[in-house]
Amino acid sequence: MTTLDVRVAPVTEPRARFRDLLASEWLKLWSLRSTGWSLLLGALAVIAFNLGTAWDHYRYWLQYDAASRAEFVAKDMALWDAFTYNAAMVLILASAATGAVAVVGEYGSGLIRTSFTAVPARGSLMAAKVLVVTVTQSAFGAVVAGASFWSTQAMLSARDIGLPITHPGAVRIVVASALLAPVCAVTGMALGALLRRSAVSIVGAVVLLLLLPAVLSDRRHLTAVLAHATPLHAWERLADMGPATETPFPWTTGAAWLVYALWVLGAAAVTVVAVRRRDQ
Repeated sequence: MTTLDVRVAPVTEPRARFRDLLASEWLKLWSLRSTGWSLLLGALAVIAFNLGTAWDHYRYWLQYDAASRAEFVAKDMALWDAFTYNAAMVLILASAATGAVAVVGEYGSGLIRTSFTAVPARGSLMAAKVLVVTVTQSAFGAVVAGASFWSTQAMLSARDIGLPITHPGAVRIVVASALLAPVCAVTGMALGALLRRSAVSIVGAVVLLLLLPAVLSDRRHLTAVLAHATPLHAWERLADMGPATETPFPWTTGAAWLVYALWVLGAAAVTVVAVRRRDQ
């Protein structure tokens, strides 16, 4: 008998296109039940905090003296009700937790092994995940910030003290509050990629994004510089309608926008590099 040697051409698996990775990560994000619920509950909590503050001013407006009313109008304090400090803290926590779960959830279920086997280009996979979460959280922040501004100013307009979106500084507050969501979400992703445990990552986000800015004083130069480098203080600077010279170490809104950008870029880089340098 004669044996024939037949050469079989090797089959090369086509490399995954980035748009395919985006579609995959979009499906994985929304396949988690926690995604929809966390966005809904987070939005309701944030809007409720803002509406609660506006309601207090609406309810007790007639009990304020003339000087207090004049100061409220002169300082555009209606804009402070559009997005309050408490609402910002809730938004930070909700967005950071969502970002962390988007990464850690795959490690907990073991799906990350399948993902890396199907897509050996780990950096591209994580970059797609970062982009999907960023877009989702940007939309979430825009809806929450826009709804908060509209609802609070509509309530205050019943007392003729509400302000339109065209008022100086109004757009800046809405945009700064909306972008706070993706900044903190990508930071949560970076912590998730490094720590790989849901509870630990969320605690780390609370410490980094909430507790650390709270203990940093702006009365000394070093701590003021460190405080200004945090997203929470950057949001405060952007949302503050008062003069920047009221603090011992004033800084500009341009620097606050730069803090936003650096946190997003730095956290995204950490998320991508972390999976390249560590085993799955």
